[in-house]
Amino acid sequence: MNACLRIAVLSLSVLGLAACAGTQSKSAYVEPAAVGAPQSAPLTRDEIYVAQVERIARRRGIGLVWVNPPPKRGAVVAQATH
Repeated sequence: MNACLRIAVLSLSVLGLAACAGTQSKSAYVEPAAVGAPQSAPLTRDEIYVAQVERIARRRGIGLVWVNPPPKRGAVVAQATH
């Protein structure tokens, strides 16, 4: 029993050291600034709707944080770009 316990502790410590040794270099890591995002049309959000919702929330004393602000609808975006 004592020999099995020693083997188990020894093998776990070797596996733990091997796992730590493998985290030194990140070969697939790319700096976020180095990645070039494709330049597309600027993001458009429905400013009027956002203002209305924020005004109502302020009146009611509700804190509001937009996680995904609503985009403009297709016809409004087409008119704004032309």
